[in-house]
Amino acid sequence: MATKRIIGALAAAAAIALLTAGCVNQSSTGGSTSSSSKIDLPVQTSIDVPKDAVLPAGDGKAKCDSGLTLAYIGAETGPNAQLGINIYNGVQLAVDQHNKANPGCQVQFKKFDTEGDPGKAPGVVTQAVNESDIIGVVGLPFSGESKATGGIFEQAGLVHITASATNPGLTQNGWTTFFRALGNDNVQGPAAAKFATGKLEAKKVYVVQDDSDYGIGLSTAVQKALGSKLAGTDKVTTGQKDFSATVSKIINAKPDAVYYSGYYAEGAPFDQQLVNKGYKGLFIGPDGVKDDQFIKLAGSASNNAYFTCPCLPGELIKTFSDQYQSAFNAAPGTYSIEGYDSATILLAGIDKGNTDRAKLKDWVKSYDADGLSKHYKWDSTGELAQSTVYGYKVDNGKIVSVGKIG
Repeated sequence: MATKRIIGALAAAAAIALLTAGCVNQSSTGGSTSSSSKIDLPVQTSIDVPKDAVLPAGDGKAKCDSGLTLAYIGAETGPNAQLGINIYNGVQLAVDQHNKANPGCQVQFKKFDTEGDPGKAPGVVTQAVNESDIIGVVGLPFSGESKATGGIFEQAGLVHITASATNPGLTQNGWTTFFRALGNDNVQGPAAAKFATGKLEAKKVYVVQDDSDYGIGLSTAVQKALGSKLAGTDKVTTGQKDFSATVSKIINAKPDAVYYSGYYAEGAPFDQQLVNKGYKGLFIGPDGVKDDQFIKLAGSASNNAYFTCPCLPGELIKTFSDQYQSAFNAAPGTYSIEGYDSATILLAGIDKGNTDRAKLKDWVKSYDADGLSKHYKWDSTGELAQSTVYGYKVDNGKIVSVGKIG
């Protein structure tokens, strides 16, 4: 009898141990997401650069009047300033390379800070367009400020290429001066949904959007593409610090992944608060979140993060990356190469004699050539004829590309 009791006790203990192990391995956020939910995707290590890519230096024989100016208009300061800094550094590099190679055509470069604020941007843009020496602009980075200022550019006939504003509605206003150097959210949204449910194996995705034009447009596209795999939605605001209410909804919904449609200033503390409350799933952000500042602000919580972006990983183009690093003591960031290519297109136009606003706008309108990041050719609305979306992940404290996802 004693032997039987001992055997029975051992069997019971083994059963309890198995149940306990099962509880440890099961996520608090859903049956398909485990405590080791990170998906180990292979890292992209190289990119093929078009052999005929147009470069800022041109042939070195350009001649133009002194005083011709290109401008960057957008965030230099503010909560998401790094995304703007990445762009204007790219523009600065292109202008510097052009001027070094073309002593007969020295193009000036001016920067105007909007802080990324749609309320402040119209005044800043008005100031810039009233400076007659400015014949082309790279900017504005964000969709809200682009929406608020497109009419001012149109009235002035001043061409502007955005390296980052992706709200689809921006090209539906009849503007002839607005051009987008990357795919819009109707391209990124479906690719993001496919990335989440395909490569990242999420069966349930919870979508959270901020109140920006960018966040709203992208969230709409992602939700539509997710279909039945949408686990729930919630809304937050720009500048928000406390996400506890949204975090509670997500924990209760038990998704495998959260897609945050907004910018890194809010995305970082949101992810951090999710993880601190025991969320074990994936955190997916778009191009507005994909920046090293997200990792800096989120800390170790960022280890669960993936990103989507219709932008090319410029750090994988060695020549560009080395030149950028040398100039700014930093690696290229999100949109750096799009800023560089956008400036190159305007500089190439100047080199061909398009030295007033009307001619430079027509140059961009009919442009059809390779840049470092992609082929640039626009339709009548200012959308690229072709665009590609890339996936990214946090790997050992850095954002790395995992290749094309759409």
